[in-house]
Amino acid sequence: MADPTGFLKVRQREVPADRPVSLRLLDFKEVHADVPLDGVMLHRQAGRCMDCGVPFCHRACPLGNLIPEWNDLAWRGDWRAAAERLHATNNFPEFTGRICPALCEGSCVLGISQPPVTIELLEMAIVDRAFAEGWVTPQIPERLTGMTVAVVGSGPAGLACAQQLTRAGHTVAVYERADRPGGLLRYGITDFKLGKHHVDLRVSQMQAEGTRFRTGVEIGRDITWDELAVRYDAVVVAIGATTPRDLVLPGRELDGVVFAKPFLEQANVVASGRMVAKAVTARDKHVVVIGGGDTGSDCVGTSLRQGARSVTSLEIMAQPGTERPAHQPWPVFPQVFRTSSSHEEGGARLYGVTSLAFLGTDGQLEAIAVADAVRSPSGGFEPVPGTERRLAADLVLIAMGFSGPEAGSLEAQLGLGLTAGGALARSGGYATAKEGVFVAGDAGRGQSLVVWAIAEGRACAAAVDTYLQGSTDLPSPIPATELPLAL
Repeated sequence: MADPTGFLKVRQREVPADRPVSLRLLDFKEVHADVPLDGVMLHRQAGRCMDCGVPFCHRACPLGNLIPEWNDLAWRGDWRAAAERLHATNNFPEFTGRICPALCEGSCVLGISQPPVTIELLEMAIVDRAFAEGWVTPQIPERLTGMTVAVVGSGPAGLACAQQLTRAGHTVAVYERADRPGGLLRYGITDFKLGKHHVDLRVSQMQAEGTRFRTGVEIGRDITWDELAVRYDAVVVAIGATTPRDLVLPGRELDGVVFAKPFLEQANVVASGRMVAKAVTARDKHVVVIGGGDTGSDCVGTSLRQGARSVTSLEIMAQPGTERPAHQPWPVFPQVFRTSSSHEEGGARLYGVTSLAFLGTDGQLEAIAVADAVRSPSGGFEPVPGTERRLAADLVLIAMGFSGPEAGSLEAQLGLGLTAGGALARSGGYATAKEGVFVAGDAGRGQSLVVWAIAEGRACAAAVDTYLQGSTDLPSPIPATELPLAL
């Protein structure tokens, strides 16, 4: 533990201010980039981590992060040891420290009576210092097993799985259909939330450890899944859940109604300094974002940076309250009203609104018809008569989440089945019905969080190592089925 009485002496939760909105809307740099972290403030906040006896933050974190331990080490000023404890359970704390919703903070014992410990801020501060001091170095295996593994997909699950297996001594090749590795981290999450230099640093570390990357290769098309399974001793499918949920309404075919995913992908490519032919842009347009999650938030921030005339977010659910709901008692992660950095920057947020139709002339979108929404007897939502209205819209971005992986070639070539929820069928040990083929991350779990993807990648690596060698020394997080308190 840190300061035994720290939570009594420091009751306020402190976080550094982000870059001013007027400045950060001019570029795609991280909203907190160049904001110096006050060492005294970090010391105070680390000291708030109390001797709670049973640290429920462990239970809430899918990775089982040793939060009180590295908080204590940071408070004592032993930042290098804190970084070692942080990396003991998490391959990529620089990712989770920036984009995780902080399930741990929702279960912080101090959060019962005070604002919770600033766990995510301290995580980011520790790993950023570790990189700055040169403490993050390649961990090259002492011996090679002579066994080969193909990891398909270079998102957080694929990267975590590949790094663990490489460190176990296996020869690992990561296949990625995009031109650069990173998957969701590179092209699905905006630069102002996660600068891509963080991804590049980890990829460089993994390459130095021996992991090989094969970009621009789509398995199922360029190489069949059957060929891959024959070529390698084991195959890990970590392709994510990238099939977007559609909104089939009158006028869906109009030019200007697009999915959020390609819009964000194109924006990330342009932000990297490259050109995209006929890229969809929000410049000088009235933009409507359908969906109030992280993807929708990224669409808001991107549209504002591109120079949209207006941005409106629609959410069919009623606006949540600011206090923990009675049906979500501690330590359950609470669904409360949150304001992302993108929503701080501008735009309107409409709750309890359902979309009725896309309107336009000559094939071009001009508006969207909406109405207030209420729960129907069947449990869904229905429009409230008399509340129909039009919103000006030159661009509608559908950000309603994802239904599952793009599994057509997997079904056809390997015979892998799908669950009722649309994910790839697998056993509790991440194995599929196909010998030597495993599934990790959103492809088998369904749409989830980056922290869950990393946890699944680590757990799947332990399962693959056991399959190849009969046992494993790789650590494995608690299985997903045993973590009811996390999302």
